[in-house]
Amino acid sequence: MAKIAVELERALARRAAHGTRGAAAARTLAAGEGWSVADVVCTSGPHDRPFEEQHSQYSIAVVVAGSFEYRSPRGHELMAPGSLMLGNAGQCYECGHQHGEGDRCVAFWYEPAYFEALAADAGGRGRRGFTRARLPALAALSPLVARAAAGALGSDVPWEELAVKLAAAALGAGEERGGANGPPPNAAARVTRAIRAIERHQDSALSLPRLARAAGLSPYHFLRTFERLTGVTPHQYLRRARLREAAIRLIDAPAKVLDIALDCGFGDVSAFNRAFRAEFGVSPTRYRASS
Repeated sequence: MAKIAVELERALARRAAHGTRGAAAARTLAAGEGWSVADVVCTSGPHDRPFEEQHSQYSIAVVVAGSFEYRSPRGHELMAPGSLMLGNAGQCYECGHQHGEGDRCVAFWYEPAYFEALAADAGGRGRRGFTRARLPALAALSPLVARAAAGALGSDVPWEELAVKLAAAALGAGEERGGANGPPPNAAARVTRAIRAIERHQDSALSLPRLARAAGLSPYHFLRTFERLTGVTPHQYLRRARLREAAIRLIDAPAKVLDIALDCGFGDVSAFNRAFRAEFGVSPTRYRASS
């Protein structure tokens, strides 16, 4: 299991032991003039009824563990590790855990005036807020996701710089694609099972047929459904999950690069170095030195 998921599993175990209802707990990581960031662990599950909430500020939640369904005026989306949940100030929304328990997010909140100034500086004049509910686990976002997750684990992260970079990336990445129609509930349940299998066994040999069996679909239909709901193929998702975990460990732990590569499911350090450079633009050693 990825290190970032451990705190979520502990919270779920505490909830089960005490028989309490699911709830979200936020731990402030940093704050400044116009922005704040928190580590949010939610223990809600299929038996907890979703309820409508409202974004009081602009919001970008980096999903780092677990999964959930997010419904807003911009669409109905399945949120999984590596994706960004986007929210506009004043917008109502609903989060549910119909297909699995719990999630962990690093949530960035921006006061309206601060965010709108960032949007203008990023070239978004005339546009107020996000046009989509979610960004999938895109390669361009991987360095930002890894830094946010490492910060939640206690690593020293320049939070204000990260907040600005994340807002600019979210405003620019894939905004032209427009929102997607909501997925059929059964499809979301099947893909969620596969996502959680990947989370639990990132370091294992997870073939397409094995993941398809976990989802209860043929490999062909599983591939199409998975890509539709997550924005990437199962292979891309698994490789990106392994690389995010490796990036977090490079920031957070002193282990050798070889050991990290093997622990994260790569067969040899050469393959890991190539994949890491393709994802993050630098070698693992250079990435660690600059973090």
